[in-house]
Amino acid sequence: MAINTEQIRSLRESTGAGMMDCKKALEETNGNTEKAVDYLRKKGAAVAAKRADRAAEQGVVEAYIHAGGRVGTLVEINCESDFVARTEEFRALARDIAMQVTAMNPMVVSREQLDQSILERELDIYRTQARNEGKPEPLVEKIAQGRLEKFFQEVCLIEQTFIKDSGRTIRDLVNEAMAKTGERVSIRRFQRYYLGETT
Repeated sequence: MAINTEQIRSLRESTGAGMMDCKKALEETNGNTEKAVDYLRKKGAAVAAKRADRAAEQGVVEAYIHAGGRVGTLVEINCESDFVARTEEFRALARDIAMQVTAMNPMVVSREQLDQSILERELDIYRTQARNEGKPEPLVEKIAQGRLEKFFQEVCLIEQTFIKDSGRTIRDLVNEAMAKTGERVSIRRFQRYYLGETT
């Protein structure tokens, strides 16, 4: 199927991917725009893996203060160049992530940052719950591990479902940013503040 420039331009506008990437995605999916978007998202994950070892020393600190001024978040998002850090798209990503932290109150950026004692405590609770529900002993560990995965999705920012689009996670947003910019993008840290709360 011949791909025309209008299809490429339309896909580029909706995804922010490069022209050649959009053309290749449309060719690979026989002109199907929905499949081309999925193709580009998957490619973004592959690009993210390739860029994981590169230093991301530039970036922004972005704030989000919720209406009423009672709760807000500061978030640091890093990239490789100040050129990318100054773009409106990058700042919008940082604002969206700060809004996510304000709304969903994660404990950490990624599961690797969780203390082992927290994981052991949660697993112990989930095992006890499964036993109290009368689950057979061979299934108890599987059930506990499944519930631990759900726990990660609640408390680890990178694994949370994006509040603006339930079909994507924060990891998807970061991977898409890497695919668009061609640079490593990472969430370094965040701090959520609530009026009157002591830390």
